[in-house]
Amino acid sequence: WLSLGEARAAAGVWTKNDQTQLRLISREATSRSLGDAPVGAAALRLGLQFKMDPDWKIYWRSPGDAGYPPSLDWSESDNLETTEMLWPVPHRFSLFGLETFGYSDEVIFPIDAVVGDAGQAVRLHARVDYLACAEICIPYSETVSLELPPGPAEGSRHGFLIDSYRNLVPGDGSAVGLYLQSAHLTGTLEAPVLEVSLRSDRPLRAPDLLVEGPAGFGFAKPRVKIASDGLTAELRLATSRGAQAGVLEGKRLRLTATDLRRGLEADVVARFAVPPVAAVAWQELMLMLALALVGGLILNLMPCVLPVLSIKLLAVADKVGRHRSEVRVSFLASAAGVVFAFLLLASAAVAVKAAGMTVGWGVQFQQPLFLSAMALLVTLFACNLFGFFEIGLPSRLASLAGSGPSRGLAGHFATGAFATLLATPCSAPFLGTAVGFALSHGTVEIYLIFVALGLGLALPYLFIAALPGMASRLPRPGRWMLYLRRVLGLALAATAVWLLSILRVQIGLTATLIASGLLVALGLVLWGGHLLARPGDGARRVATPAFAGLLALAALFLPLGLADSSAVRVSEASGHWQTFDRARIDDLVAEGHVVFVDVTADWCITCQVNKAVVLNDAEIADRLRAPGVVAMRGDWTLPDEGITDYLTSFGRYGIPFNAVYGPGLTEGLALSELLSVGEVKRALDKASGG
Repeated sequence: WLSLGEARAAAGVWTKNDQTQLRLISREATSRSLGDAPVGAAALRLGLQFKMDPDWKIYWRSPGDAGYPPSLDWSESDNLETTEMLWPVPHRFSLFGLETFGYSDEVIFPIDAVVGDAGQAVRLHARVDYLACAEICIPYSETVSLELPPGPAEGSRHGFLIDSYRNLVPGDGSAVGLYLQSAHLTGTLEAPVLEVSLRSDRPLRAPDLLVEGPAGFGFAKPRVKIASDGLTAELRLATSRGAQAGVLEGKRLRLTATDLRRGLEADVVARFAVPPVAAVAWQELMLMLALALVGGLILNLMPCVLPVLSIKLLAVADKVGRHRSEVRVSFLASAAGVVFAFLLLASAAVAVKAAGMTVGWGVQFQQPLFLSAMALLVTLFACNLFGFFEIGLPSRLASLAGSGPSRGLAGHFATGAFATLLATPCSAPFLGTAVGFALSHGTVEIYLIFVALGLGLALPYLFIAALPGMASRLPRPGRWMLYLRRVLGLALAATAVWLLSILRVQIGLTATLIASGLLVALGLVLWGGHLLARPGDGARRVATPAFAGLLALAALFLPLGLADSSAVRVSEASGHWQTFDRARIDDLVAEGHVVFVDVTADWCITCQVNKAVVLNDAEIADRLRAPGVVAMRGDWTLPDEGITDYLTSFGRYGIPFNAVYGPGLTEGLALSELLSVGEVKRALDKASGG
């Protein structure tokens, strides 16, 4: 316990060691003080005073690349309710490429404390753990103490000293004439740059910026550009991230801007001022454009587009014998409709990204309602192509759909746009790769890739436009078209089976069997109604579509209501494959293991190609099951936020996705969407340090 004289001095005794000395001081000489505090309590303004020998320092609350800040344990104090330690403006220390923040010579940390009972003495006792550094670092654990007796409110001679350091604690900056004008990200998703603009009431001398963000992110020393008048400054900080850190966009940051002993503090959310642009080599862009072109072409064979393609085939046959120029113009108009629709989709993607939202391709297959609707749709198209029913359209709609004498260029243009709208829910080989690339890059890449997709989808139209004589070589409408319709119908029926197999993963086997049965019943009703239809039989003509409509609604919604919520996706991890666990990767790499990650889904066709051609290759399979190698497989057939965040951390928006980690690739290396045996072997060698 301190003597009365020491207590009135409102300062504890110095605790000393070879490099530092510290003590508690108080603005008030007694435990009774004025201030905002609960009834029966009192507020105290304390200070933890440090003095360091020359060349020694202690750390700020966020130490930077090394060190740790002082921490206080007040558990042995009496009549003390709460404390809050404040942090004056720190200094930056740059040494051997490391950036740290702290204090040298002397510093006082202001402490706001609340006393339990203002009528009683306050005994302050704190254990202080801190790190003192020069060329070496020494951890210390010291104790400081102070007693404040009860009595009338009375200031101490240390009040001015504490208040002077309290004035150095950064606020909103207005008290010191320092203002944050803007803060945003530029650069790419993979390597964003934080740009901050400061304004000052008096000339800036040495502006700096300290950034506190989520774990895993690093911020370099800013590059500072002060305006000619000295009153504004632009600060640019390069960023870095660990393998598990994700993307910086959308994360909350605490900015501490300083100019010598002045400071301001502000919380901001990291956002790009304009949609981020990912760096891309022209060779990679050319490859992706080629993949987009092929992917768009293959879309013509997807079930969503087959109905429009069949309509167009019938239109071609209908034009047999007509002038070549008429054929050419009509197909060019359809191709223009396709490209125009893809330009609209690209514009929508750019707008969504600019709004800070996440976009993707193929994730609709994770939704049971979408799969159920698609299965119903292709079943109806199949029944239509089999001739089970026909839909009579009004003359205006019929002209747009591809028939009727009133058909003009607008109708051909609309047919192309209609084909695109039907194509958007479908996924084709190479398409997901190209779209994922586009959405992870900038506006230019998005428009280029989507235009290439449109050209690919429009290639059949462009082919006929280039060679209009092809139309005249087709046989005139006849029995051959019935066979064509049946072939297309079988393709659609097979697609419905595939969609139901994916639906089973999400709603369970029983509900999927019910859905299948309802779709079969729908087909039988349509077939029976067509087979038994008689001229003048109005009742049957009304009953068949009504019953079919009820079955269609039941097939769409009833299985979803009967879904087995306890159904669990059977993991694809088997044999040498383990279930994907992002949290284990760093530990495995630290132990010297090589980790290979494969993110896949049942609905991803390109994923299945990668498995069959590369990952199941005998040599690659032997490498993945070798000692010291851990193969992880993540299943994205169903929505999984963990996998979504993991993909986003690499700037990817779709699958397939593969990455390799190891002692030689601690932050991971993302591989191409279309794998090759050689690429995987090289990545494994590099990850192992070879």
